[in-house]
Amino acid sequence: MATNSGFKKVTITSLVVALGIIYGDIGTSPLYALRAVIGERPIDFNLVYGGVSCIFWTLVFQTTVKYIWLTLKADNDGEGGVFSLYALVRKHSKKLVIVTILGATTLLADGIITPPITVASAIEGLGMVKGLENTIIPGNRLTILIVLGIISLLFFFQRFGTQAIGKFFGPMMVIWFGMLFIFGINQIGLHPQVLKALSPHYAYNLLVHYPHGFWLLGAVFLCTTGAEALYSDLGHCGIKNIRITWIFVKISLVASYLGQAAWLMQQGQPTLMGRNPFFEIIPHWFLIPGIMIATAAAIIASQALISGSFTLISEAMNLNFWPRVTLRQPTDLKGQIYIPSINTIIWIGCILMILYFQTSASMEAAYGFSITIAMMMTTILLSYFLIYELKWNKYVVIALLLVFATVETSFFIANVVKIKERWMFLFFELFIFMTMYTWYYARKINNRFIKFVDLGKFVARIKELSKDDTIPKFSTHLIYLTKANNRHEIEEKIIKSIFSKKPKRSDVYWFVHINRTENPYTLTYEVSELIENKVIKITINIGFRVKTRAELYFKKIVQDLVANKELNLHIRPDGSTKYNPEPDFKFVVIEKFVSVENEFALREGMLMNAYFMLRRLGQSDKKAFGLDKSDVVVEQVPLVYNPITNIQLMRNEKQK
Repeated sequence: MATNSGFKKVTITSLVVALGIIYGDIGTSPLYALRAVIGERPIDFNLVYGGVSCIFWTLVFQTTVKYIWLTLKADNDGEGGVFSLYALVRKHSKKLVIVTILGATTLLADGIITPPITVASAIEGLGMVKGLENTIIPGNRLTILIVLGIISLLFFFQRFGTQAIGKFFGPMMVIWFGMLFIFGINQIGLHPQVLKALSPHYAYNLLVHYPHGFWLLGAVFLCTTGAEALYSDLGHCGIKNIRITWIFVKISLVASYLGQAAWLMQQGQPTLMGRNPFFEIIPHWFLIPGIMIATAAAIIASQALISGSFTLISEAMNLNFWPRVTLRQPTDLKGQIYIPSINTIIWIGCILMILYFQTSASMEAAYGFSITIAMMMTTILLSYFLIYELKWNKYVVIALLLVFATVETSFFIANVVKIKERWMFLFFELFIFMTMYTWYYARKINNRFIKFVDLGKFVARIKELSKDDTIPKFSTHLIYLTKANNRHEIEEKIIKSIFSKKPKRSDVYWFVHINRTENPYTLTYEVSELIENKVIKITINIGFRVKTRAELYFKKIVQDLVANKELNLHIRPDGSTKYNPEPDFKFVVIEKFVSVENEFALREGMLMNAYFMLRRLGQSDKKAFGLDKSDVVVEQVPLVYNPITNIQLMRNEKQK
């Protein structure tokens, strides 16, 4: 197992880039996390100290131990995220499919909550500026319009990529974390006793002795919601850069939370009365610049979640968890992709979030449920990785698993009550889950009934057809995409296509197999000659983060074979003429449709009908495999999965 990311060179530039990419979500949590813990409850010693203590130890256990130390070890050739982790451990259990789908679904759902809550929290801070206190009010029309405008512009500019402005993300986040640290330390200096809150017994007192204290974990959890995204961005920065920058980030976050707690203990009011401790600790003379910096950090956090969603769906497509949809690369920057359909779905989700909840304080009630489930699913996948890939002692892993299971189950229980605040967004998560579930399992059913035949039985007929001048030549080179892993096998439908009513005569028959690998950036190939100078099979090994461009890869392979004088291709005609110098290639794509002859069981019928509906909504095979229209022939064949056998059809007697 390669671990390229662990050896990426650590420089000042790489550390700054890591700050700009990795910590947007978790880095903006001080905008709302402690405010959510306090709410409108009476401000007292146990609540403030206990809340900060819970936040601190959550950052220790969930973020530092689980993600920074343990989960980053699950380095799939430099890449991270739930699908990269699944690719490493899927061979150990088939049950991990559902775990992975749940993790991906809930992580994607987080993408519609982070942008609204972070941007709204930042913009609402303008209400503290003198002269704007009666204009920028949480939940009023102007505030909502500003938040809607920023969010909409953010999604609109996704199609152009972030290469131009991405270079500013790192320096801006350095400024952001520096601001958190400085203003936090300033407040701690005014009330140094707040450092006692780092003791775990204050967290214990809050959870056990404070009235309904356990349920405050739903608010405490907001401090670590970006930890899952942190692992997903592993491939952009590398392990060392993430681990080193986390030291600075964690110190800044803890300083900000302690500073807010120190202000709470001195502010003199019985409740928050709608105020935000984060903005209260910023000196008034720096309030407008502070809000601008906070807004920039919120946009960067949102961008990280959106880009992460694109990457997640791209990996899902390549691992057959998602229908093939249009994917674009807006810039030359490696790994930067844009998926229009996902961009639209998340944008609509964000707009509905803002219109429904209207204020960041209301959104806090909905935040956390999805990402808690995502973390629990990662814990399950991680346990398989530690036991089977790193060969850790099973009992050590079980002990760690019990610790994280206890913490995350507690967070989950505390977050379950939030369903009543966000029940309508369960439909969004159900849609994502059912799409992945349907696509994965319907493909399994579909593939199970693919019939393979021994190619050797058809050697004589293929040779005879190729030499038969009475049959018009279909093309010089005829290429089929095949799912056959075995060198000597081919799908029965391909043989039927070759010897159809109008046989396809060709000089050379090629069978190209696309093999998706567990490593993200693999791009290799193997060539085997099944019938000398007549039938050639190519296997192209493609990583799950590499876009499929079958035609481009095939032509490059042929060029290599000609240059190396292999398979006699260099001395054979390639179909080019003086009128057209291009080689004569023709791809045949065989698409299935559900035959009316099928009689399905309930589950299988629903899965197959939904699967083919999703196929119609997604990309065609020729687009998905990167084939030019001029070089492609599409054939439709019926899928007879479970044919009707008991037909009650009777003949009427002829009337006299």
